[in-house]
Amino acid sequence: MSAPAEAPRSAPSTLRALLDLRPPAQRQAYGAHRQQRAELHLPDGPGPHPVVVVLHGGFWRARRSLRYMRPACADLARDGWAAWNVEYRRVGQSEGGGWPATFADVAAAIDHLADLDAPLDLTRVAAMGHSAGGQLALWAAARPHLPEGVPGADPGVAITAGVAALAAPSDLEATPDLYGPGGAVFDLMGCTPAEAPDDRYVLGNPIRRLPLGIPILLLHGDADRTVPPRRSREFAAAARAAGDQMNLIEPVGAGHRTVVDPRRPPWRELIRWLDGLPARSPARTRAAE
Repeated sequence: MSAPAEAPRSAPSTLRALLDLRPPAQRQAYGAHRQQRAELHLPDGPGPHPVVVVLHGGFWRARRSLRYMRPACADLARDGWAAWNVEYRRVGQSEGGGWPATFADVAAAIDHLADLDAPLDLTRVAAMGHSAGGQLALWAAARPHLPEGVPGADPGVAITAGVAALAAPSDLEATPDLYGPGGAVFDLMGCTPAEAPDDRYVLGNPIRRLPLGIPILLLHGDADRTVPPRRSREFAAAARAAGDQMNLIEPVGAGHRTVVDPRRPPWRELIRWLDGLPARSPARTRAAE
């Protein structure tokens, strides 16, 4: 006879979400730059805990920071996941972000998990990103497939459990207004796709890195006015065609920030997806690719 199913956990209150904006006790630097830092939200209990690498958005620009992801990270910890909330060099304010620094920082932060003195299960690591962070999460999941010698290749810690992209601009080459001069993608990549002096768009654009070989969740509100929902629909179609295990959810009436708010129903879709991931992650080796 099977054990009774646990009752669904209730969404946090607004007061709880406000309290969750406080930084956690464990904060670490993974590099020498002031932005190369991350925060670890740990669940209760001895562990080892599965991990979610959390990447914030803000069009890769310096005005947004990891702070707004703290309530999401706290809620992930309440669900039993250790949440590694990553800051990285962004574009503007003399931070030195863009290609390849932003990508290299994400890779270094993930690999730094192996150096933490914390009860983490590094055989079960997922990634989750919101908006521009969703693009970076999808890219991070593709790191085992990158050619040797390029930024992010040969990961010390691989994303093996799954990757979730929330309201993500998952194709850097899909919107000319963004990759043209003055656009957010142009600022990130330093050039248009046609003018790229190297393979940076081939290497950094997640839709060019399919298949990822792990479960993918795209959560994108149909009322998003910041990143069009068609970006996730197009990525989902490409991922399925490449053979990836793909789950696309479009909450009705949800806007750009709704999907990352633990108080709102769309966030529960992410929690259900994470809870449904296999207890053991498949090995990812170059021989299997």
